Amino acid sequence: MNGREIVVVTGFGPFRQFLLNPSWKAAQGLKLVGLGEQTEVSIKEVPVSYVKTLQIIAEIWQTLHPKFAVHLGVARGSSVVFLEQTGKNSGYRDKDVYGFCPDSHCCVEGGPENLDSVVNMRAVAKEFQQAGTDVVYSRDAGSLTSADRLVPLLQSLIHTMLDQLEDPLESA
Repeated sequence: MNGREIVVVTGFGPFRQFLLNPSWKAAQGLKLVGLGEQTEVSIKEVPVSYVKTLQIIAEIWQTLHPKFAVHLGVARGSSVVFLEQTGKNSGYRDKDVYGFCPDSHCCVEGGPENLDSVVNMRAVAKEFQQAGTDVVYSRDAGSLTSADRLVPLLQSLIHTMLDQLEDPLESA
């Protein structure tokens, strides 16, 4: 892979009123503009499916071995970007695109209740807020904004996350 670090960016496929999901459109835009010569952007559209998404994410980590992955999502009515620190496993009550909802209401059956990012999202959000950007630290996912506005912000956010991973003491 020519020695460059890989950052994977996922966006969701069609769901409900989103025939072209804004998260996927943003991922495609980021792939077009890239993250510079040292970082390769690999994108993957994932279906809004409990089972298939789990399989695709596992495959990404097994085959691409990325530095990290950014999973984009949408939240109706939101005009800011949320940086989620913790993914939650329970509370899923909506059916996916195949009409399936786990009986346990868990995204990953038998998985941990919480999955924390190794990136300090509070520190990243604070840095962008100080610069006047609508970025919010969150412990619950979602963002909805135009891809045109989101792509340059994603570039900056991912560069900041990469910098933090290179020097974790800066984020303490």
